[in-house]
Amino acid sequence: MNLAHELRQACGQYLSRRWFLHDCGVGLAGIAASALLAKATRAAPAAGNPLAPRPPHFPARARRVIYLFQAGAPSHLELFDHKPELTKRNGQLPPAELLKGYRAAFINPNSALLGPKFRFARHGRCGMELSEVLPHTARIADDLCLIRSMQTEAVNHAPAQIMMNSGSQQFGRPSFGSWTLYGLGSDSANLPGFVVLTSAKGTSGGASNYGSGFLPALYAGTPFRAAGDPVLYLSNPKGIDQAAQRASLDTLNRLNELALESAGDPEIAGRMQSYEMAYRLQTSAPELMNLGSEPKRMLDSYGVKDPNEASFARNCLLARRLIERGVRFVQLFHEVWDQHTNLTGGVKQNALDTDRASAALVADLKARGLLDDTLVIWGGEFGRTPMVQGGNDGRDHHNRCYSLWLTGGGVKAGHVHGQTDDFGFNVVADPVHVHDLHATLLHLLGLDHTRLTFRFQGRDYRLTDVHGNVLKGLLA
Repeated sequence: MNLAHELRQACGQYLSRRWFLHDCGVGLAGIAASALLAKATRAAPAAGNPLAPRPPHFPARARRVIYLFQAGAPSHLELFDHKPELTKRNGQLPPAELLKGYRAAFINPNSALLGPKFRFARHGRCGMELSEVLPHTARIADDLCLIRSMQTEAVNHAPAQIMMNSGSQQFGRPSFGSWTLYGLGSDSANLPGFVVLTSAKGTSGGASNYGSGFLPALYAGTPFRAAGDPVLYLSNPKGIDQAAQRASLDTLNRLNELALESAGDPEIAGRMQSYEMAYRLQTSAPELMNLGSEPKRMLDSYGVKDPNEASFARNCLLARRLIERGVRFVQLFHEVWDQHTNLTGGVKQNALDTDRASAALVADLKARGLLDDTLVIWGGEFGRTPMVQGGNDGRDHHNRCYSLWLTGGGVKAGHVHGQTDDFGFNVVADPVHVHDLHATLLHLLGLDHTRLTFRFQGRDYRLTDVHGNVLKGLLA
C-alpha cells in the first residue's frame, strides 16, 4: 500500500500537467515556444541582435530611406500639376459629368472652379513643369521622378495619413518604416534603425504613422525631440555614474537571458536590445544632434538659421547625418499643408519653409555619393479639389489624384509619371495607388512585397495586404 502511494507520488511529480506543459519538449508549451523561436529567427537571424543587417530578397537599388512626409495634403494644383484650362474656367461651375458619383469631404461639389494661384515654368533638361514657389526644387528637376497620378481611398487626414504610411486606414498596422527595418535590419550599432523627426505640429494620424503595429516593438520608429535631449532621460540621475549603470544593465541582461532561455519569447530579446540601445544613445544621440561640426555654408544651404532651433530645415540636415551613421529609415513629419482657406499665403509660406531644405538634402546626398542608394520621398496623404472652398482662396480634400516626388535609389530621374484631366480632378493615364507605390518602394529596397510577411491572428500580413504592383515605369 505504501509502495503504491510512493509510485503515485513519483508519477505525480514527473508526469504532472504542469510539468508536461512547461518542460516537455513535445508538449503544447514546447510547440508554442518552438513557433515563437522560429518566428524570432526569421525576424532576427543574427543571434543576440534582432536589428542586425540582413540580406534583401534580391539585389537592391536602395539601401536606406528618407521620407519627407508633408502632412495636411499639399495642393498638387499649386505645386506640381499645371492646369491652364482651370485658369481659363476660374469661377465657372464644373462640368456635370465631372461630378457624377462624387462626394467631397466638406464642400458642396457643385462649387465654382478655382484657378491655380501661382505661375508654372519648365525646368531642367527634362522640361519638368513646376510652380514658381518651388525655385529650389526646380534646380533638382533632372534628379526627380514626379508622380502626378497618385490615388487613395481615404478622404480625411488621419485615415489617409495612416493609409499612406501603413497601407491601411485602420490603426494597428505596421508602418512602411517598420516593415523596412523588419526586412533589412539596421546598419547602425549606436542609433535606432528607424528615427522620426517632427517639425510644426504633430500629425493627425499620430504614432500609427510610424508604429510597428503587430510587429515586435523594436521595429517601431523612435521619435527624436525637436529641442533639448533628443530622447528623454538620456542623462543619468545624481549618484549613478557610467560604471554603476553598466553593472546594473549587465545584471538585468543576465536575468533577461535566463528568461529568454526559459520562455523563448522574442519580445524579451527585443527588450534587451532596447536597453543596450538606450545605453549607447547616451553618447551617440547628443553627438548626432550637435550641428556645431557642420560648416556655415552647409547650414546656409539648408536654410538652418539657428542650429539649436527646431525646424524642417534642421531636420533635413539631421536626416543626412542619421543615414551617414547607418540608420536605415528616417521620416520627417511636417503638418502645415491643410489650406481650406488662405490657400495663397499658406502654400507660399509652406513652400518657403520646405523647398530650400528639401532640395539641399537631395543635392547634399548627391555630392556625397549617397543619393544613388538612398531613396528620398516627398509628399502628403492626398491632394486638393479644383473647386473652391472658403470664399475664393481655399480647397477641400481630394483623393482621386495628387502628386509626390521620388529621387535616388534606382528611381527614374527627370521623369514625369501619370497624367490627370484638364481640371486635375481624375487620373487619365498611369494611375499609382498607394499599394502600388509601396510595392515599388520595397522592390527598390530589394524586397518582394508578397514575401515580406508576418503571421498575426492566423494569417500572413504584408505592407500591401493583398494588393499592389511594382511599377516598372518608375524604375531607372
